[in-house]
Amino acid sequence: IKSAKKFVKFNKHASILAKKFWPGSLTLVLPKKKNCMISLLASAGLDSLAIRVPKNKIARELIKKSGLPIAAPSANISGTISPTTAKHVLQNLPKNNVKILDGGKCKVGIESTIIDLTKKNIFLLRPGGLEISKIEKILGLKILPHKNTSPSRPKSPGQMNFHYAPRIPLRINIKRVVPSEALLSFGKHKYRSFKKELNLSFRGNLKEAASNLFKMLHALDKKKFSSIAVMPIPKKGLGIAINDRLLKASKRKFS
Repeated sequence: IKSAKKFVKFNKHASILAKKFWPGSLTLVLPKKKNCMISLLASAGLDSLAIRVPKNKIARELIKKSGLPIAAPSANISGTISPTTAKHVLQNLPKNNVKILDGGKCKVGIESTIIDLTKKNIFLLRPGGLEISKIEKILGLKILPHKNTSPSRPKSPGQMNFHYAPRIPLRINIKRVVPSEALLSFGKHKYRSFKKELNLSFRGNLKEAASNLFKMLHALDKKKFSSIAVMPIPKKGLGIAINDRLLKASKRKFS
């Protein structure tokens, strides 16, 4: 927190959240300080910064040894399925240009929750691995939904309409499955006609489903399937973030 305060202006809400949830799956968007040394390229030319302290010990050790904050976008081509293992990174990026510091598979499975603390009200920019209800409880305030009025200049990652998408079509909240499809299921079901199935959580556990989401999307992203059919996911808790990823992944256009 002390290091972060060198670059951004903390208010009381930021201090409360950082002390409670850092290191962890929470990114705070805060105003940059006047003489902030962070390049405008790392903040998309904005007067704010999205900052986080990761929970992964190797990532924190890298930051410590560098002595500097690290600009760390997702290790994949923009718009494609997020990586959760080193293998996913190698499959997605040009192999001859990639050096990987392998910290093991991602435990949470989805990206961090991002909230905007630059205004009087607090806005949700992206649901993620920290449930909104937990943030609201610790602050005693309602987190408001953010309307992205400038898609070409998003305030944080994950705000594009189309994102996290496989190379084949993805259908969400399905009511039927066709024999040529792969099924991404959740909990118990009665579907029988599909080419392959992976279940996000047989127990219907949203934490387990979030952890498995991108790993299973990678596994089903094969040309031998006509598309990926995804069963409905409850829109509560971590299910809010899961549904956000699936909705954006389903918006890829195929000719």
